[in-house]
Amino acid sequence: MKRTRPLSILALAVVGVVVGFLVQLSLASSGRAILVPPVTLPITLAAAGAIVLAFAVPIHRAIRGTVKREVNPFRAMRVVVLAKASSHVGSLVAGFGIGSVAYVLSRTIVPGVSSLWLSIATAVGGIVLLVAGLVAEQLCTLPPDDFTPEA
Repeated sequence: MKRTRPLSILALAVVGVVVGFLVQLSLASSGRAILVPPVTLPITLAAAGAIVLAFAVPIHRAIRGTVKREVNPFRAMRVVVLAKASSHVGSLVAGFGIGSVAYVLSRTIVPGVSSLWLSIATAVGGIVLLVAGLVAEQLCTLPPDDFTPEA
């Protein structure tokens, strides 16, 4: 599996910003209330990042030799895929939060202060999930010295 590329993370963040801004704009222009993220969203994103890291640490310890155990390759692959998905989702959610913040700040009359802070917290939670996914992916990679070509 290839490492997560910065271009894919950046592209998903840009898509998130555009979608976040346009969703808020379309809701406001149709006379509806803008989307305010719930308080639990950034908490859940940070908890998901912590869980991804918790899954990656035992694999890292087994790979680096601090714990003498064999690594189940299927478990390691699942953790890497989870880490990669977490980084992509974190990028998308962070972009959506930034797009919502951009919309709220672009208005002449700022809606409620809580909507601004909750959008900022959502963007920060997305960034936390993104970083946790990238770190977990790094923890699950084999060191270059252990590379053995297939026969």
